[in-house]
Amino acid sequence: MKKSYLLYIQILFIIGLVFSSADLRAQVTLNCESGNRGIEQGNCWGFGAVSYSRRDTHIISGFWSTLSNQLTSASPESCWIKTPWMLVGSGNITFKAKFDGTNGNSRGIQLYYIPYNTSNAPYFEGTPVLFYDYLWTQPYPTGTAKVFSVLIPAEIANSKVVYKIRMSMIGSGGISRLISDDLVFPGTYWSDPANGCLPKITIKDADSDGVPDGQDEYPADKNRAFNSYYPSANSFGTLAFEDLWPSRGDYDFNDVVVDYQFKTVTNSSNNVVEILGKVVARASGASFKNGFGFQLDGIPSNKVISTTGNHISSPSIINFASNGLEASQPYATCIAFDNFFTLMNHPGTGSGINTDKTAPFVKYDTLSIKIAFLKDGIPPSGGTVAISQLPSTAFNFFIIANQNRGKEIHLPNSIPTSLSNTALMGTGNDDSNISTGKYFKTKNNLPWGINIIGGFSYPIEKAPIDAAYLHFNEWAESGGTLYPQWYTNEAGNRVSTNIY
Repeated sequence: MKKSYLLYIQILFIIGLVFSSADLRAQVTLNCESGNRGIEQGNCWGFGAVSYSRRDTHIISGFWSTLSNQLTSASPESCWIKTPWMLVGSGNITFKAKFDGTNGNSRGIQLYYIPYNTSNAPYFEGTPVLFYDYLWTQPYPTGTAKVFSVLIPAEIANSKVVYKIRMSMIGSGGISRLISDDLVFPGTYWSDPANGCLPKITIKDADSDGVPDGQDEYPADKNRAFNSYYPSANSFGTLAFEDLWPSRGDYDFNDVVVDYQFKTVTNSSNNVVEILGKVVARASGASFKNGFGFQLDGIPSNKVISTTGNHISSPSIINFASNGLEASQPYATCIAFDNFFTLMNHPGTGSGINTDKTAPFVKYDTLSIKIAFLKDGIPPSGGTVAISQLPSTAFNFFIIANQNRGKEIHLPNSIPTSLSNTALMGTGNDDSNISTGKYFKTKNNLPWGINIIGGFSYPIEKAPIDAAYLHFNEWAESGGTLYPQWYTNEAGNRVSTNIY
Protein backbone atom coordinates (compact mmCIF):
# COMPACT_ATOMS: atom_id res chain seq x y z
CA MET A 1 0.00 0.00 0.00
CA LYS A 2 2.82 2.42 0.80
CA LYS A 3 4.48 1.88 -2.59
CA SER A 4 1.16 2.38 -4.38
CA TYR A 5 0.52 5.54 -2.39
CA LEU A 6 3.91 7.01 -3.32
CA LEU A 7 3.28 6.15 -6.97
CA TYR A 8 -0.09 7.91 -6.75
CA ILE A 9 1.55 11.02 -5.28
CA GLN A 10 4.15 11.04 -8.06
CA ILE A 11 1.45 10.77 -10.70
CA LEU A 12 -0.34 13.74 -9.13
CA PHE A 13 2.88 15.76 -9.31
CA ILE A 14 3.27 14.89 -13.00
CA ILE A 15 -0.34 15.73 -13.80
CA GLY A 16 -0.02 18.99 -11.89
CA LEU A 17 3.13 19.96 -13.79
CA VAL A 18 1.57 19.30 -17.18
CA PHE A 19 -1.58 21.18 -16.20
CA SER A 20 0.34 24.18 -14.88
CA SER A 21 2.22 24.41 -18.17
CA ALA A 22 -0.86 24.10 -20.34
CA ASP A 23 -3.64 25.99 -18.64
CA LEU A 24 -2.36 29.48 -19.59
CA ARG A 25 -2.05 30.56 -15.96
CA ALA A 26 -0.28 33.78 -15.08
CA GLN A 27 2.87 31.97 -13.90
CA VAL A 28 5.27 29.53 -15.49
CA THR A 29 6.82 27.44 -12.72
CA LEU A 30 9.40 24.72 -12.18
CA ASN A 31 9.30 22.95 -8.80
CA CYS A 32 11.09 19.74 -9.88
CA GLU A 33 8.59 17.52 -8.08
CA SER A 34 8.01 15.23 -11.05
CA GLY A 35 11.40 13.81 -10.14
CA ASN A 36 12.09 13.33 -13.84
CA ARG A 37 13.85 15.99 -15.87
CA GLY A 38 12.59 14.38 -19.07
CA ILE A 39 9.01 15.32 -18.15
CA GLU A 40 9.99 18.98 -17.91
CA GLN A 41 11.84 18.74 -21.21
CA GLY A 42 8.68 17.27 -22.70
CA ASN A 43 6.94 20.41 -21.51
CA CYS A 44 9.57 22.54 -23.28
CA TRP A 45 11.90 23.42 -20.42
CA GLY A 46 15.59 23.39 -21.35
CA PHE A 47 18.55 22.24 -19.27
CA GLY A 48 22.25 22.64 -19.89
CA ALA A 49 24.50 20.65 -17.55
CA VAL A 50 21.74 20.54 -14.92
CA SER A 51 20.19 17.38 -13.46
CA TYR A 52 17.71 16.49 -10.68
CA SER A 53 18.67 15.33 -7.21
CA ARG A 54 16.75 14.02 -4.19
CA ARG A 55 19.73 13.70 -1.89
CA ASP A 56 18.89 15.18 1.51
CA THR A 57 21.63 17.82 1.43
CA HIS A 58 20.51 18.90 -2.04
CA ILE A 59 16.84 19.43 -1.29
CA ILE A 60 15.58 23.01 -0.99
CA SER A 61 11.88 22.17 -0.81
CA GLY A 62 9.68 19.14 -1.52
CA PHE A 63 11.42 15.94 -2.63
CA TRP A 64 13.53 17.11 -5.58
CA SER A 65 15.71 20.08 -6.58
CA THR A 66 17.93 20.85 -9.58
CA LEU A 67 21.69 20.28 -9.34
CA SER A 68 24.22 21.86 -11.67
CA ASN A 69 27.50 20.38 -12.83
CA GLN A 70 30.64 21.73 -11.20
CA LEU A 71 30.73 25.43 -12.00
CA THR A 72 34.11 25.94 -13.64
CA SER A 73 33.16 28.22 -16.55
CA ALA A 74 32.36 31.93 -16.78
CA SER A 75 30.41 31.29 -19.99
CA PRO A 76 26.64 31.74 -19.59
CA GLU A 77 26.21 29.07 -22.27
CA SER A 78 27.76 26.28 -20.16
CA CYS A 79 25.22 25.64 -17.40
CA TRP A 80 21.64 26.85 -17.52
CA ILE A 81 17.89 26.36 -17.11
CA LYS A 82 15.66 27.82 -19.81
CA THR A 83 11.90 28.42 -19.70
CA PRO A 84 9.49 27.44 -22.47
CA TRP A 85 8.29 30.18 -24.79
CA MET A 86 6.06 32.52 -22.81
CA LEU A 87 4.20 35.81 -22.98
CA VAL A 88 6.05 37.58 -20.20
CA GLY A 89 3.95 39.29 -17.54
CA SER A 90 5.00 41.85 -14.96
CA GLY A 91 6.29 41.64 -11.43
CA ASN A 92 9.19 39.59 -10.07
CA ILE A 93 10.89 36.36 -11.05
CA THR A 94 11.54 34.33 -7.90
CA PHE A 95 13.69 31.28 -7.18
CA LYS A 96 15.82 29.74 -4.44
CA ALA A 97 19.47 28.69 -4.63
CA LYS A 98 22.29 27.28 -2.52
CA PHE A 99 25.46 25.19 -2.98
CA ASP A 100 26.67 21.69 -2.11
CA GLY A 101 30.07 23.04 -1.09
CA THR A 102 31.78 26.32 -0.23
CA ASN A 103 34.92 25.95 -2.35
CA GLY A 104 35.52 27.78 -5.62
CA ASN A 105 36.94 31.11 -6.73
CA SER A 106 33.66 32.60 -7.94
CA ARG A 107 29.99 31.63 -8.26
CA GLY A 108 27.22 33.62 -9.88
CA ILE A 109 23.78 33.64 -11.50
CA GLN A 110 22.77 35.60 -14.58
CA LEU A 111 19.32 36.06 -16.07
CA TYR A 112 18.77 36.63 -19.79
CA TYR A 113 15.67 37.10 -21.93
CA ILE A 114 15.69 35.50 -25.37
CA PRO A 115 13.52 36.94 -28.16
CA TYR A 116 11.87 34.87 -30.88
CA ASN A 117 13.71 35.07 -34.20
CA THR A 118 11.96 33.57 -37.20
CA SER A 119 15.18 33.39 -39.23
CA ASN A 120 17.16 31.34 -36.70
CA ALA A 121 15.95 27.77 -37.26
CA PRO A 122 15.53 25.22 -35.78
CA TYR A 123 15.08 26.74 -32.29
CA PHE A 124 14.23 30.28 -33.44
CA GLU A 125 16.01 31.86 -30.50
CA GLY A 126 17.39 35.36 -30.90
CA THR A 127 20.39 36.86 -29.14
CA PRO A 128 20.10 36.56 -25.33
CA VAL A 129 19.95 39.88 -23.46
CA LEU A 130 21.42 40.04 -19.94
CA PHE A 131 19.21 41.82 -17.40
CA TYR A 132 20.40 40.49 -14.02
CA ASP A 133 23.86 39.56 -12.78
CA TYR A 134 24.55 38.34 -9.23
CA LEU A 135 27.92 37.27 -7.81
CA TRP A 136 28.11 35.51 -4.45
CA THR A 137 30.66 36.37 -1.80
CA GLN A 138 32.21 33.51 0.15
CA PRO A 139 31.31 31.47 2.04
CA TYR A 140 28.67 30.20 -0.37
CA PRO A 141 25.39 29.16 1.34
CA THR A 142 25.01 25.40 1.80
CA GLY A 143 22.26 25.27 4.41
CA THR A 144 19.41 27.73 4.00
CA ALA A 145 18.85 28.72 0.38
CA LYS A 146 19.01 32.34 -0.73
CA VAL A 147 15.66 33.60 -2.03
CA PHE A 148 15.96 35.68 -5.20
CA SER A 149 13.37 38.20 -6.43
CA VAL A 150 14.20 39.89 -9.74
CA LEU A 151 12.01 42.46 -11.47
CA ILE A 152 10.94 41.66 -15.03
CA PRO A 153 12.67 44.24 -17.28
CA ALA A 154 10.37 46.97 -18.55
CA GLU A 155 11.19 46.28 -22.19
CA ILE A 156 9.59 42.80 -22.08
CA ALA A 157 7.00 43.21 -19.32
CA ASN A 158 3.44 42.38 -20.42
CA SER A 159 4.79 41.41 -23.82
CA LYS A 160 2.67 40.77 -26.87
CA VAL A 161 5.43 38.65 -28.38
CA VAL A 162 7.06 35.53 -26.98
CA TYR A 163 10.31 35.25 -25.05
CA LYS A 164 12.26 32.63 -23.14
CA ILE A 165 14.12 33.42 -19.93
CA ARG A 166 17.40 31.67 -19.17
CA MET A 167 19.02 31.30 -15.78
CA SER A 168 22.76 30.82 -16.34
CA MET A 169 25.06 29.51 -13.59
CA ILE A 170 28.70 30.55 -13.80
CA GLY A 171 31.84 30.01 -11.76
CA SER A 172 35.52 29.26 -11.64
CA GLY A 173 37.70 27.00 -9.52
CA GLY A 174 36.64 24.38 -7.02
CA ILE A 175 33.97 21.69 -7.34
CA SER A 176 30.92 23.20 -5.63
CA ARG A 177 27.63 22.90 -7.53
CA LEU A 178 24.55 25.10 -7.51
CA ILE A 179 21.22 23.76 -6.25
CA SER A 180 18.04 25.61 -7.28
CA ASP A 181 14.31 25.15 -6.84
CA ASP A 182 10.88 26.81 -6.92
CA LEU A 183 11.47 28.84 -10.09
CA VAL A 184 8.52 31.15 -10.78
CA PHE A 185 8.27 33.35 -13.89
CA PRO A 186 5.35 35.80 -14.28
CA GLY A 187 3.70 35.18 -17.62
CA THR A 188 1.70 32.82 -19.78
CA TYR A 189 3.02 29.50 -21.09
CA TRP A 190 3.10 29.68 -24.89
CA SER A 191 5.02 26.63 -26.15
CA ASP A 192 3.49 23.78 -28.13
CA PRO A 193 5.02 20.44 -27.01
CA ALA A 194 3.31 18.72 -29.95
CA ASN A 195 5.12 20.97 -32.43
CA GLY A 196 8.73 20.78 -31.35
CA CYS A 197 8.12 23.28 -28.54
CA LEU A 198 7.68 26.13 -30.99
CA PRO A 199 5.30 28.93 -29.95
CA LYS A 200 1.70 27.76 -29.95
CA ILE A 201 0.61 29.84 -32.90
CA THR A 202 2.64 29.84 -36.06
CA ILE A 203 4.12 33.28 -36.21
CA LYS A 204 4.13 35.06 -39.55
CA ASP A 205 6.98 37.48 -39.93
CA ALA A 206 7.13 38.78 -43.50
CA ASP A 207 10.22 40.93 -42.97
CA SER A 208 12.05 38.38 -40.75
CA ASP A 209 12.85 40.93 -38.07
CA GLY A 210 11.71 38.67 -35.24
CA VAL A 211 8.47 40.58 -34.62
CA PRO A 212 5.26 38.78 -35.67
CA ASP A 213 3.26 40.53 -38.37
CA GLY A 214 0.33 40.89 -35.97
CA GLN A 215 2.43 43.07 -33.65
CA ASP A 216 4.67 44.66 -36.29
CA GLU A 217 3.48 48.11 -37.37
CA TYR A 218 5.88 47.82 -40.32
CA PRO A 219 5.48 44.16 -41.36
CA ALA A 220 7.28 44.66 -44.68
CA ASP A 221 10.20 46.69 -43.27
CA LYS A 222 12.86 44.80 -41.34
CA ASN A 223 14.34 48.06 -40.00
CA ARG A 224 11.13 49.29 -38.35
CA ALA A 225 8.69 47.58 -36.00
CA PHE A 226 6.90 49.80 -33.48
CA ASN A 227 5.50 53.32 -33.02
CA SER A 228 5.15 55.28 -29.82
CA TYR A 229 3.64 58.74 -29.51
CA TYR A 230 3.95 61.86 -27.41
CA PRO A 231 1.48 62.95 -26.23
CA SER A 232 -0.61 60.32 -28.12
CA ALA A 233 -1.43 59.07 -31.61
CA ASN A 234 -4.64 61.08 -31.70
CA SER A 235 -3.79 64.30 -29.87
CA PHE A 236 -1.40 67.22 -29.74
CA GLY A 237 0.10 69.08 -26.83
CA THR A 238 0.42 72.87 -26.63
CA LEU A 239 3.44 74.88 -25.56
CA ALA A 240 2.98 78.54 -24.64
CA PHE A 241 5.81 80.91 -23.68
CA GLU A 242 6.32 84.39 -22.29
CA ASP A 243 9.39 85.94 -24.00
CA LEU A 244 10.50 88.73 -21.64
CA TRP A 245 12.34 86.42 -19.20
CA PRO A 246 13.99 87.07 -16.80
CA SER A 247 11.41 89.86 -16.40
CA ARG A 248 7.79 88.89 -15.88
CA GLY A 249 6.58 90.89 -18.88
CA ASP A 250 2.88 91.19 -19.67
CA TYR A 251 2.55 87.49 -18.72
CA ASP A 252 -0.03 86.66 -21.39
CA PHE A 253 1.71 83.45 -22.51
CA ASN A 254 1.07 84.03 -26.20
CA ASP A 255 4.48 85.23 -27.40
CA VAL A 256 5.14 81.78 -28.90
CA VAL A 257 2.33 79.24 -29.08
CA VAL A 258 2.97 75.92 -30.84
CA ASP A 259 1.25 72.56 -30.90
CA TYR A 260 3.33 69.40 -31.11
CA GLN A 261 3.07 65.66 -31.68
CA PHE A 262 6.01 63.26 -31.91
CA LYS A 263 6.04 59.72 -33.27
CA THR A 264 9.06 57.64 -32.29
CA VAL A 265 9.75 54.65 -34.54
CA THR A 266 11.73 51.73 -33.10
CA ASN A 267 13.04 48.47 -34.52
CA SER A 268 12.72 44.91 -33.26
CA SER A 269 15.60 45.51 -30.82
CA ASN A 270 13.74 48.48 -29.29
CA ASN A 271 16.30 50.91 -30.68
CA VAL A 272 15.09 54.26 -31.99
CA VAL A 273 15.04 54.47 -35.78
CA GLU A 274 13.64 57.99 -36.13
CA ILE A 275 11.53 60.68 -34.53
CA LEU A 276 8.84 62.16 -36.74
CA GLY A 277 7.61 65.41 -35.26
CA LYS A 278 4.80 67.77 -36.18
CA VAL A 279 5.25 71.32 -34.90
CA VAL A 280 2.30 73.63 -35.54
CA ALA A 281 2.95 77.36 -35.25
CA ARG A 282 -0.30 78.88 -33.94
CA ALA A 283 0.27 82.34 -32.54
CA SER A 284 2.73 85.04 -31.60
CA GLY A 285 1.74 88.12 -29.65
CA ALA A 286 5.35 89.25 -29.56
CA SER A 287 7.33 92.00 -31.22
CA PHE A 288 10.41 89.80 -30.83
CA LYS A 289 11.67 87.50 -33.57
CA ASN A 290 11.55 84.33 -31.51
CA GLY A 291 12.84 80.87 -32.34
CA PHE A 292 11.75 77.49 -31.02
CA GLY A 293 13.53 74.17 -30.49
CA PHE A 294 14.04 71.25 -28.18
CA GLN A 295 16.90 69.35 -26.66
CA LEU A 296 16.79 65.59 -26.21
CA ASP A 297 18.18 65.44 -22.70
CA GLY A 298 20.84 62.79 -22.23
CA ILE A 299 21.07 61.86 -25.94
CA PRO A 300 24.53 62.69 -27.35
CA SER A 301 24.50 64.60 -30.63
CA ASN A 302 26.69 61.97 -32.31
CA LYS A 303 23.90 59.40 -32.01
CA VAL A 304 21.85 61.28 -34.66
CA ILE A 305 22.43 60.73 -38.37
CA SER A 306 20.37 63.58 -39.81
CA THR A 307 17.75 66.22 -39.02
CA THR A 308 15.40 67.61 -41.64
CA GLY A 309 12.18 69.60 -41.93
CA ASN A 310 13.04 72.61 -39.79
CA HIS A 311 12.57 76.18 -41.01
CA ILE A 312 15.69 78.34 -40.83
CA SER A 313 16.05 81.86 -42.17
CA SER A 314 19.08 83.11 -44.07
CA PRO A 315 21.26 84.36 -42.60
CA SER A 316 20.59 82.65 -39.28
CA ILE A 317 21.89 83.09 -35.77
CA ILE A 318 22.06 79.28 -35.48
CA ASN A 319 25.13 77.24 -36.42
CA PHE A 320 24.46 73.70 -37.57
CA ALA A 321 26.47 70.50 -37.52
CA SER A 322 26.58 68.15 -40.51
CA ASN A 323 23.73 66.05 -39.06
CA GLY A 324 21.36 69.04 -38.98
CA LEU A 325 21.45 69.49 -35.22
CA GLU A 326 22.70 72.66 -33.63
CA ALA A 327 26.49 72.69 -33.51
CA SER A 328 28.52 72.76 -30.28
CA GLN A 329 25.83 71.01 -28.27
CA PRO A 330 26.70 67.84 -26.31
CA TYR A 331 23.06 66.72 -26.39
CA ALA A 332 20.97 66.49 -29.53
CA THR A 333 19.36 69.91 -30.03
CA CYS A 334 16.89 70.50 -32.84
CA ILE A 335 16.00 74.08 -33.77
CA ALA A 336 12.55 73.83 -35.38
CA PHE A 337 12.52 77.47 -36.47
CA ASP A 338 14.68 80.48 -35.73
CA ASN A 339 12.18 83.27 -36.45
CA PHE A 340 8.44 82.91 -35.98
CA PHE A 341 7.72 85.74 -38.38
CA THR A 342 9.23 83.84 -41.32
CA LEU A 343 6.62 81.14 -40.72
CA MET A 344 3.49 83.29 -40.27
CA ASN A 345 2.95 86.80 -41.50
CA HIS A 346 1.36 89.56 -39.47
CA PRO A 347 -2.23 90.18 -40.68
CA GLY A 348 -1.61 93.93 -40.91
CA THR A 349 -4.13 94.95 -38.28
CA GLY A 350 -4.30 94.50 -34.55
CA SER A 351 -1.40 93.38 -32.40
CA GLY A 352 0.30 90.07 -32.83
CA ILE A 353 -0.55 87.04 -34.96
CA ASN A 354 -3.74 85.24 -33.88
CA THR A 355 -3.82 87.00 -30.52
CA ASP A 356 -6.29 89.80 -31.31
CA LYS A 357 -9.89 88.74 -31.88
CA THR A 358 -10.57 91.78 -34.07
CA ALA A 359 -7.71 91.01 -36.49
CA PRO A 360 -7.91 88.50 -39.37
CA PHE A 361 -7.02 84.90 -38.53
CA VAL A 362 -3.72 83.68 -39.99
CA LYS A 363 -3.57 80.06 -41.11
CA TYR A 364 -1.36 77.85 -38.96
CA ASP A 365 1.94 76.62 -40.36
CA THR A 366 2.97 73.00 -39.74
CA LEU A 367 6.56 71.75 -39.82
CA SER A 368 7.29 68.04 -40.32
CA ILE A 369 10.57 67.35 -38.60
CA LYS A 370 12.49 64.10 -38.96
CA ILE A 371 15.40 63.11 -36.71
CA ALA A 372 17.07 59.91 -37.97
CA PHE A 373 19.04 57.66 -35.59
CA LEU A 374 19.53 54.68 -37.91
CA LYS A 375 19.96 54.44 -41.67
CA ASP A 376 19.12 51.05 -43.17
CA GLY A 377 19.51 49.66 -39.66
CA ILE A 378 23.00 51.10 -39.17
CA PRO A 379 23.71 53.67 -36.41
CA PRO A 380 26.15 56.61 -36.60
CA SER A 381 29.50 56.65 -34.84
CA GLY A 382 27.90 57.39 -31.48
CA GLY A 383 25.90 54.15 -31.48
CA THR A 384 22.24 53.36 -30.93
CA VAL A 385 19.58 54.92 -28.71
CA ALA A 386 17.23 52.56 -26.86
CA ILE A 387 13.62 53.63 -26.52
CA SER A 388 14.06 53.44 -22.74
CA GLN A 389 16.54 56.34 -23.05
CA LEU A 390 13.94 58.53 -24.71
CA PRO A 391 10.97 59.02 -22.39
CA SER A 392 8.66 61.98 -22.93
CA THR A 393 10.57 63.86 -20.23
CA ALA A 394 13.65 63.86 -22.49
CA PHE A 395 11.95 66.41 -24.79
CA ASN A 396 13.25 69.68 -23.37
CA PHE A 397 11.38 72.48 -25.18
CA PHE A 398 12.54 76.10 -25.26
CA ILE A 399 12.35 79.34 -27.18
CA ILE A 400 15.18 81.68 -28.21
CA ALA A 401 14.13 85.26 -27.53
CA ASN A 402 14.58 87.93 -30.19
CA GLN A 403 17.53 86.39 -32.07
CA ASN A 404 19.65 86.40 -28.91
CA ARG A 405 21.05 82.86 -28.94
CA GLY A 406 21.99 82.86 -25.29
CA LYS A 407 18.54 83.93 -24.14
CA GLU A 408 16.79 80.59 -23.86
CA ILE A 409 13.45 80.27 -22.08
CA HIS A 410 12.53 76.75 -20.99
CA LEU A 411 9.68 75.05 -19.19
CA PRO A 412 10.00 75.17 -15.38
CA ASN A 413 12.86 73.11 -13.94
CA SER A 414 14.14 72.12 -17.39
CA ILE A 415 17.88 72.45 -17.78
CA PRO A 416 19.24 75.05 -20.23
CA THR A 417 21.38 73.91 -23.15
CA SER A 418 25.13 74.46 -23.18
CA LEU A 419 24.66 77.62 -25.30
CA SER A 420 22.37 79.35 -22.80
CA ASN A 421 23.56 82.51 -21.08
CA THR A 422 23.22 81.31 -17.49
CA ALA A 423 24.36 84.70 -16.20
CA LEU A 424 20.76 85.83 -16.72
CA MET A 425 19.53 83.33 -14.15
CA GLY A 426 18.66 84.82 -10.82
CA THR A 427 18.20 88.28 -12.32
CA GLY A 428 14.99 90.25 -12.79
CA ASN A 429 12.04 88.18 -11.60
CA ASP A 430 13.84 84.90 -12.13
CA ASP A 431 14.73 82.82 -9.07
CA SER A 432 16.67 80.01 -10.77
CA ASN A 433 19.18 78.17 -8.60
CA ILE A 434 21.44 75.76 -10.43
CA SER A 435 22.62 74.10 -7.23
CA THR A 436 19.07 73.09 -6.25
CA GLY A 437 17.82 72.32 -9.74
CA LYS A 438 15.37 75.18 -9.84
CA TYR A 439 15.14 76.74 -13.29
CA PHE A 440 12.93 79.31 -15.01
CA LYS A 441 10.67 80.06 -12.06
CA THR A 442 9.97 83.13 -10.01
CA LYS A 443 10.35 83.16 -6.24
CA ASN A 444 6.70 82.04 -6.06
CA ASN A 445 7.23 79.25 -8.63
CA LEU A 446 5.54 81.04 -11.52
CA PRO A 447 6.93 79.82 -14.88
CA TRP A 448 7.69 81.44 -18.25
CA GLY A 449 6.57 78.42 -20.25
CA ILE A 450 3.80 75.83 -19.94
CA ASN A 451 3.11 72.48 -21.58
CA ILE A 452 -0.55 71.44 -21.75
CA ILE A 453 -0.84 67.84 -22.93
CA GLY A 454 -4.50 68.04 -23.89
CA GLY A 455 -4.23 71.30 -25.84
CA PHE A 456 -4.66 74.88 -24.68
CA SER A 457 -6.61 78.03 -25.52
CA TYR A 458 -4.16 80.85 -24.84
CA PRO A 459 -4.94 84.40 -23.59
CA ILE A 460 -5.51 87.33 -25.90
CA GLU A 461 -2.83 89.98 -26.25
CA LYS A 462 -2.05 91.88 -23.01
CA ALA A 463 -4.40 89.75 -20.91
CA PRO A 464 -2.26 88.18 -18.16
CA ILE A 465 -2.80 84.45 -17.87
CA ASP A 466 -4.17 84.79 -14.35
CA ALA A 467 -6.85 87.13 -15.72
CA ALA A 468 -7.83 84.48 -18.28
CA TYR A 469 -7.41 81.44 -16.01
CA LEU A 470 -8.39 82.29 -12.48
CA HIS A 471 -6.59 79.42 -10.74
CA PHE A 472 -3.33 79.52 -12.69
CA ASN A 473 -1.33 81.21 -9.95
CA GLU A 474 -2.56 78.83 -7.27
CA TRP A 475 -1.69 75.85 -9.48
CA ALA A 476 1.82 77.13 -10.23
CA GLU A 477 2.64 78.32 -6.72
CA SER A 478 1.57 74.95 -5.27
CA GLY A 479 3.83 73.02 -7.62
CA GLY A 480 0.83 71.63 -9.47
CA THR A 481 -0.99 70.13 -6.49
CA LEU A 482 -3.83 72.68 -6.41
CA TYR A 483 -6.27 73.07 -9.29
CA PRO A 484 -4.59 70.60 -11.70
CA GLN A 485 -7.47 71.19 -14.14
CA TRP A 486 -7.04 74.98 -14.08
CA TYR A 487 -6.92 75.24 -17.91
CA THR A 488 -10.17 73.37 -18.62
CA ASN A 489 -13.59 74.87 -19.20
CA GLU A 490 -14.90 73.82 -15.82
CA ALA A 491 -17.10 76.38 -14.06
CA GLY A 492 -15.06 79.06 -12.31
CA ASN A 493 -11.83 78.34 -14.20
CA ARG A 494 -11.87 80.75 -17.13
CA VAL A 495 -12.78 84.24 -18.25
CA SER A 496 -13.68 83.59 -21.87
CA THR A 497 -13.42 87.24 -22.98
CA ASN A 498 -9.70 87.13 -22.14
CA ILE A 499 -9.06 83.97 -24.17
CA TYR A 500 -8.42 83.89 -27.90
